[in-house]
Amino acid sequence: MTEALVLGGGGVGGIAWITGLLAGLADKGQDVTGADLIVGTSAGSAVAAQLGSGLSLEELYARQAEPSSQTAEIMAELDLEAFAAQLGAALASGDGPQLRRAVGELALRAETVPEAERRAVIESRLPRHAWPTRRLRIVAVDAGSGEARVFDDTSGVSLVDAVAASCAVPGVWPPVTIGGRRYVDGGVRSMANADFAAGASRVLVIVPMGTVEPFPSETPLERTLADLRAQGAEVAVIEPDEASKAAIGTNPLDPATRTPAAEAGRAQGRALTIEWARG
Repeated sequence: MTEALVLGGGGVGGIAWITGLLAGLADKGQDVTGADLIVGTSAGSAVAAQLGSGLSLEELYARQAEPSSQTAEIMAELDLEAFAAQLGAALASGDGPQLRRAVGELALRAETVPEAERRAVIESRLPRHAWPTRRLRIVAVDAGSGEARVFDDTSGVSLVDAVAASCAVPGVWPPVTIGGRRYVDGGVRSMANADFAAGASRVLVIVPMGTVEPFPSETPLERTLADLRAQGAEVAVIEPDEASKAAIGTNPLDPATRTPAAEAGRAQGRALTIEWARG
């Protein structure tokens, strides 16, 4: 049996919540971090990289829950409703690559912190900057073409740059330059990009922002899950419970969400039994 762990986007609050959830599941004897493949998008890419750092889950949890262990972040305001309104014109431009190109154009025009300053934040998030030996796929979107780019240890791209690209929220953080191309958040394609786990016999999908896609997508999560199950995979999905949603709050980019989100995630994980289902 091959197992895949799919980690979706959700800001620094999502990073903390996923980490807490994984720790809580392990507390209950359901440690899923040894999966054969990890697919990470945006916040999920940061957690995926951290899982390959050699630090224990307890150490990773402390880096989210304990203020003295938290890394420096840049405060960003993100009202999800206002963000959706800002992207309204782009969302009306079509679907698929055409829509993603429009979002990419918006990201390229936006005034943000310098790219190097944002990259330094990603560097500090990752305890280790080398690609792990385990299979890891990190998803970003080419801002110019609108096409997905999946980075792994064979891509010739540094782990820091791959995670920075996957975490480059359009209009909030600068697109990331890799090989002369500019890349934005993989969540522009799908919050989880679970289709990149196809072929695994068991797939666990963890989505801090829930199962509803923020952008129109050819690979919406619900359909992707159905496809995976139709291919014979056992699939389970975990999204935040009410306490975790409250802890992540309305601005998941606010560093202050880390401690409450990590604690709520751990409590949810301890109370949860993973429910697998086939098609």
